[in-house]
Amino acid sequence: MTPPDSNRPPRAPRRTKDDVVDAAVELLDRVGLPDLSMRRLAEELGVQPSALYWHVASKQELLAAVSARILAPVALRPSDPEDLAAAAVTLGHRLHDGLLAHRDGAEVVSSSLALGLVASPVHQALSAQADSTTARVVADAVTHYVVGVTFHEQQRRSADAWGTAAPGVAVTASSFAHPTEDAFSAALALIVDGIAARRSGIGRPADA
Repeated sequence: MTPPDSNRPPRAPRRTKDDVVDAAVELLDRVGLPDLSMRRLAEELGVQPSALYWHVASKQELLAAVSARILAPVALRPSDPEDLAAAAVTLGHRLHDGLLAHRDGAEVVSSSLALGLVASPVHQALSAQADSTTARVVADAVTHYVVGVTFHEQQRRSADAWGTAAPGVAVTASSFAHPTEDAFSAALALIVDGIAARRSGIGRPADA
């Protein structure tokens, strides 16, 4: 019997799709979206880039899987309020926190949502809170507002890190943690309250 070749390098462990997505999220948080390439991800995992395509068909599909991972915690829980407006506010804050938890999180999720590659958890959660038309309008408003404002916030943080942010929006030590939380909460509440006030008119022409 031929003894095993002790000089042969050990085989790389077999990777699963969860391993690939885990590594992609970690790499995103460390280097940001511009530097998250399939080649760099393969290097992190110790595999050839072609091996990644056993798990994802394209980089966009990879980013969709990353988006789904980022959005997974955004769901209603048994202890959350059942009222539509209160539930929407809860989900809005949860989405905001989830996007901010990952570098360039809003940009990644925005792209996947726009291409229909991932579903909005706000829509899924609110579908049981009201009729389909009302739930869709509320979920659209909350999702678009939160993703948009978080994208701007993360862009400002990146610009500040590069020293290119205007003084008025630069991040300081005192403003780093949710620098616009009061304004964010007020705007989210205004959106939800406005929709709630017009619930009876959704789907019908406005009065002349």
